[in-house]
Amino acid sequence: MRSYRIASIPADGIGPEVISAGLEVLEALVARDGGFKLEVDHYDWGSAYYRKHGVFMPEGSLATLKKADAIYFGAVGAEDVPDHISLWGLRLPICQGFDQYANIRPTRVLPGVTSPLRDVGPGDLDWLIVRENSEGEYAGHGGRAHRGLPEEVATEVAIFTRVGVERIMRYAFGQAQKRARKHLTVVTKSNAQKFGLVMWDEIALEVSADFPGVTWDKELVDAMTMRMVRKPQSIDTVVATNLHADILSDLAAALAGSLGVAPTGNVDPSRRYPSMFEPIHGSAFDITGKGIANPVASFWTAALMLEHLGEARAAAALMVAVEQVCAAGVLTPDVGGKATTKEVTAAMVEAIKGSNLG
Repeated sequence: MRSYRIASIPADGIGPEVISAGLEVLEALVARDGGFKLEVDHYDWGSAYYRKHGVFMPEGSLATLKKADAIYFGAVGAEDVPDHISLWGLRLPICQGFDQYANIRPTRVLPGVTSPLRDVGPGDLDWLIVRENSEGEYAGHGGRAHRGLPEEVATEVAIFTRVGVERIMRYAFGQAQKRARKHLTVVTKSNAQKFGLVMWDEIALEVSADFPGVTWDKELVDAMTMRMVRKPQSIDTVVATNLHADILSDLAAALAGSLGVAPTGNVDPSRRYPSMFEPIHGSAFDITGKGIANPVASFWTAALMLEHLGEARAAAALMVAVEQVCAAGVLTPDVGGKATTKEVTAAMVEAIKGSNLG
């Protein structure tokens, strides 16, 4: 039997609630499939760990995580900890330490979920956003000087390397090639950022020659926000910088109905290191502990993880169950329903136990 070791890091806010739901659904899926098993290691790293130990994870954590086949991550962040401390304390060290340079964010309107866009339903909005995840605006380079003085200065240096841009561009063209429409939109702000992002445009043109079956176009990031709202059917696969894709993918999730349904994979395509999979909704302090967090993003995230592990059949079955449950109206309040996290999870388990998942 195929066996995979999963590192579970629920972390903060609603993270433990949705990761627990995801693991329950995965357990039901494993029992139904019978061809593989998951060995889950649980780690209590996060803001509570930080308050107690002064760090978000102990020394040697990456060596520990490296033994896993994949990482299942919740959300990091707490109201009493500055966001840049929590982000750079847990999530980014894993992403950058394991060279998870491709962040993938599929977006589509699920059955039963209503998009805020007029006359847009399932099939009208079906995107894959590829985010460069290792450098760019989140490279962590810069500094501050003359703190507290009138002449205080802060610099934030965006770093774009030929290696980094070319590899994410090849990955994005490759993903577009696998999709039915085979179309890629390259998003930059190269009219204003005339060095790094002009290089993005140049490398996109170079790489496109190796993918003759993929059509592609370019869009400035500000124009892209309007296109996503007014012409969603014109978009298929998108590639953008660390910052731009971060923003665009949150807009995409909102246009698909809710951040609560949106998944993410932080992928090392070379498979030298484990990849990390997480819902994009964040800690959501306002609903933590209320039992109404939407677990659909964690289920979809789990499907991405299974697909990455090579369990495509199980991943597809999981997504069929997600669509069945959503179509049946078992929805949390963020998407117009009245169900609790536990009720959605229970409905998923029952759907998975059914015989019509493929």
